[in-house]
Amino acid sequence: MGKPTGFIEYQRELPTERAPLQRIQDWKEFINKNSEEKLQVQGARCMDCGIPYCHTGKVISGSTTGCPVNNLIPEWNDLVYRGQWREALDRLHKTNNFPEFTGRVCPAPCEGSCTVGLIDNPVTIKDIEKAIVDRGFAEGWIVPEPPKSRTGKKVAIIGSGPTGLAAAAQLNKAGHTVTVYERDDRIGGLLTYGIPNMKLEKHLVQRRVDLLAAEGVNFVTNAEIGVSVPVEQLQEEFDAVILAIGATRPRELDIEGRNLKGVYPAMEFLHKNTKSLLDSNFADGEFINAEGKDVIVIGGGDTGTDCVATSVRHKCKSVVQFQYREKPPLKREVSNPWPEWPKVYKLEYGHEEAKAVHGKDPREYLTLSKNFVGDENGNLTGLRTVQIQWKNDDQGRVVPEEVEGSEKIYPAQLVFLAMGFAGPEQNLLDKLGIEKDVRSNAKAQYGKYKTNVDSIFAAGDVRRGQSLVVWAINEGREAAREVDRFLMGSSNLP
Repeated sequence: MGKPTGFIEYQRELPTERAPLQRIQDWKEFINKNSEEKLQVQGARCMDCGIPYCHTGKVISGSTTGCPVNNLIPEWNDLVYRGQWREALDRLHKTNNFPEFTGRVCPAPCEGSCTVGLIDNPVTIKDIEKAIVDRGFAEGWIVPEPPKSRTGKKVAIIGSGPTGLAAAAQLNKAGHTVTVYERDDRIGGLLTYGIPNMKLEKHLVQRRVDLLAAEGVNFVTNAEIGVSVPVEQLQEEFDAVILAIGATRPRELDIEGRNLKGVYPAMEFLHKNTKSLLDSNFADGEFINAEGKDVIVIGGGDTGTDCVATSVRHKCKSVVQFQYREKPPLKREVSNPWPEWPKVYKLEYGHEEAKAVHGKDPREYLTLSKNFVGDENGNLTGLRTVQIQWKNDDQGRVVPEEVEGSEKIYPAQLVFLAMGFAGPEQNLLDKLGIEKDVRSNAKAQYGKYKTNVDSIFAAGDVRRGQSLVVWAINEGREAAREVDRFLMGSSNLP
């Protein structure tokens, strides 16, 4: 700990951002970079405390606390403070295969559990992480490191999202021959088609994919297992298989009018938008265009915010985002103590942009969707809603109660359902004979990842349900260790 009083002397300072009205004109990253001097000062704020909840990921009260990949945060904060950037990069890569992704898209539960946050604003952990890896690439420190020898064992990984890529990186490092199958036309899964460009530019994903390919990982696109690639082929050609197909089945809203033209799952909107952007800069017209339309987003998470930001960039006429919970408080409440994830009000990037264009935060709280409204041609024209309040029922459960006389019809030609995911797609699991848990996920014990089918493992969202990118990396790394142990009898992978 190079600066014992750093957290007292220095204030938290995040990098600046491009102004909302400027950044909505393009699809590029909008967060600027802090100077080396400012980053060193921010690193000095880390206390290197005796109870670093920041680097141990746990789920407390239903939310992630700390870092699921166990990043050695106090160590690399101190190294940045001392100007030892190469050593900081080495520390960072010990636990995280893809810090350029987590440093951009992770919600930073590490900062929510930072000890400085008990009395002041937490350390800017996420920004320092991104700065370390970005400098590593800029300086040429990150280069392909293929294994010195091969084991002769072959592993197939189905899915190229963060779980699949992390597992591939680790198993390749152990000397196994790894083939990653992806049903889309580009590698990356959620990283490529689930997260918009302004949060994660796709050349960053491709850069890491190219690095893995140079290290010996084989990638196969447009390959849907059970459709274009028979499942029998996997079992014949490979010694082990990892299922990393995510949890892509959208949670539905079963209300009247759901089949009207103009109602879409959020991920369909985001996927088509990114694909058209990458393929042709939208010239092909193969995307859901929100230009000039009244847009409603149902759901309050990151995916919903991404839909708001994307619609604003399309130049929508209006946008509103419905949430059925109350507006969060400005500060932690007693019921939400440190080191839990702070459930407080934030103006996220998409909300800030919508406010700059339309004059207000687009979120409407305590709002329940009743039915979609359409015209005689089956086109969506609006959404009927009602306000709710949360009350205790006769059994003491907190349940929603409609507020009499609060019905309202919002105009809408597009509605995006961003209410989360109901689990993995079932076809492949059924074809492989994978046993499922009560939530329809592939049944495999955390830390073991072995399914009921010999030599088949499951990791990431397909096993745990919808979660964070950083949990996906955690499970990909751990599943790789278990596969290595299965193949070789023991493993040196972390």
